[in-house]
Amino acid sequence: MITPLLRGTTALVCLSLAVPAAAQDTGDPGFLGTLIFTAGKRDLTFGTALARTVVDEEEIQDRQASTVAQLIDSVPGVTLVNGTTPQGSGINIRGFGANTTFGTDQKIAVQIDGASVGSEELYRIGTQLFTDPLLYREVEVLRGTIGSFAYGSGIVGGVVKLETRDASDFTGGVPGFGGAQTLEYSSNGDGWVSSTNLAWMPTESAEFLLNYSLRDQDDLTAGDGETIGNSAFRTPSYLAKGTFTFGENDDHSLSVSHSRTVADDKDVPYDQFATDGGTFGNVDRLTDTAQTVLEYRYDPASDLIDLRANLSYADQVIEYDYIPGSSPLEGTPGFPRLVGTVNADQRYETTKLTVSNLALFDTGAVSHDMLAGAEAQHRVRADNTDAGAPGGTNDRFALFLIDEMTMNAVTLTPALRYESSRIESENDLPGVSDEYAKDALMGGLALAYDFGNGLSVFGSAAYTEGLPIVDDLGTSATAQDRIDTSEKSRTLELGAEYTGIDVFTQGDTFSVRGNAYETALWDITSYTVSGSTTTTLERVESRGLELEASYGMDSGVYVDLAGHLGEGTEFNPDGSDAVWRNSPADRVQMTLGRKWEDALDLSWEMVHAADRFDAMGEDLADVTVHNLRSTWSPAKGLLDDTEIRFGIENALDADYVGHLSSPSRKAPGRTFKVSLTATF
Repeated sequence: MITPLLRGTTALVCLSLAVPAAAQDTGDPGFLGTLIFTAGKRDLTFGTALARTVVDEEEIQDRQASTVAQLIDSVPGVTLVNGTTPQGSGINIRGFGANTTFGTDQKIAVQIDGASVGSEELYRIGTQLFTDPLLYREVEVLRGTIGSFAYGSGIVGGVVKLETRDASDFTGGVPGFGGAQTLEYSSNGDGWVSSTNLAWMPTESAEFLLNYSLRDQDDLTAGDGETIGNSAFRTPSYLAKGTFTFGENDDHSLSVSHSRTVADDKDVPYDQFATDGGTFGNVDRLTDTAQTVLEYRYDPASDLIDLRANLSYADQVIEYDYIPGSSPLEGTPGFPRLVGTVNADQRYETTKLTVSNLALFDTGAVSHDMLAGAEAQHRVRADNTDAGAPGGTNDRFALFLIDEMTMNAVTLTPALRYESSRIESENDLPGVSDEYAKDALMGGLALAYDFGNGLSVFGSAAYTEGLPIVDDLGTSATAQDRIDTSEKSRTLELGAEYTGIDVFTQGDTFSVRGNAYETALWDITSYTVSGSTTTTLERVESRGLELEASYGMDSGVYVDLAGHLGEGTEFNPDGSDAVWRNSPADRVQMTLGRKWEDALDLSWEMVHAADRFDAMGEDLADVTVHNLRSTWSPAKGLLDDTEIRFGIENALDADYVGHLSSPSRKAPGRTFKVSLTATF
């Protein structure tokens, strides 16, 4: 039954802007025919039932974020968990993803140029989205299940897609050399960044890009002046990418990209969520993450063929060495087991091939945008039993079909995914099988109606299953139950939007989009009853309302708004219930700004969060944070082709702990940031 929170959502109106900034992106699987409208800093997507937010290259640079997680926590329903370092930060969407114990619960998917990353359940480590924001031209967040069927199974929170930069971004798409150099400094933690892009297009059919970024930060300071322990890091990153087009009318293209980020941390806490060594003590830790992607595209002059084959390989290595004397348990009977845990190295390798085709065709009065594809994935995890991470392989095969059917004002989009999985243990586990198999059929249906006057309404229903993973291997009765069970969930969504020009005054643009969702999760294997390590929850239900809006005037004044209201409940087998421990906070973010054409952009961002609690479930006070930003792009003189950015984050030096974060890990206090980007 749909809750009152979902009812009446179609009364929401969305008004939008003057000129479409972009049309459909044919590289986005399914839900095509999208228009993107811009009034303020952020593009808003219309014409689809999909809850989709895009953070583009300009906003990536404006936000001056240290991690990708910091970059997207402005999206409605997204929570940044423990997020001041690349290793410790986690991404939670609609109450799923990173939690207070693991960096992921398998209910969000993260992809870099199509490569699947950050998907291991590592104890007290973040999502492993270990990379630098300046390597990317775009970060796309798909919320909920309905848009996930081209990317994986068991996705409840959503999908985070990162797209690396191209050489043509710097050469203007014409042969020659180009590039950019960015230098950035932040006062809190005495942090600095250098990012260098070198681009070369020898011909219109070939382009090459090299990026090297180095980010360095000391321990941060909270609003009360206290040092935030375990918040320093130094991460060199690089990206190498090449693209070739060939054939008649450049029908064929081939691109290859390789990105890598490394951190060599000395004498740091093993527990990335904590601010000191605690029980586990300190370690020397080397974290090395790399992704390699080869993509072939065949796009002839035919509506029936737009073929893509994406082959990716993701590799993450984490090496630990315990620092003697750093744990209070040293010398006790349980110490040898602890040392085995913190000295256990980890490695995760994922090889994936996805082949898909997008076809446009008509059947009578119905127009089809149909995406069909197949995916094969091979994941290998080195055995790390001492750290609670069993070794093994997971082979998966999937077929998916998404067909957007348009009939005048009605758009109906069915989506299907079939996936089979086979897990094989690396070790001989006594008394249990070494091989497990599972499969599932899942899908959804989205419906949208366009009234033709700017108003449209939409809704969707989706069902997915989370198949067992290598982490579920074990000899206990609990482990055996997990490895034989797939988690089930369904999500219902309703929403509306309206687009318009000259709404309040001549030349203004206004856009608003709202959608409500309700999710239920059962046959749970990921979460246990509070206080227990073996008894799983009976059911989890969550619901919320998301809102995005943008208003712009002809004078350059703009207002952006993003917000989320929600609640969740976890149900125990004994019939009792409690507040869902990973529920996102109620949050509203408003940005007031003005643009003077392309030369100057000044903005004031206010973020208010309520109904918050920390990782231990203790209530936190409401908090309001103010951020100031400016971007100056001189058009002449010595500073031509440069952009100068200045920002003040947490301008009033608020002292607070972030939602779902460890109680000891406070948010950073006032931080002044300045950056200079020169293009050539």
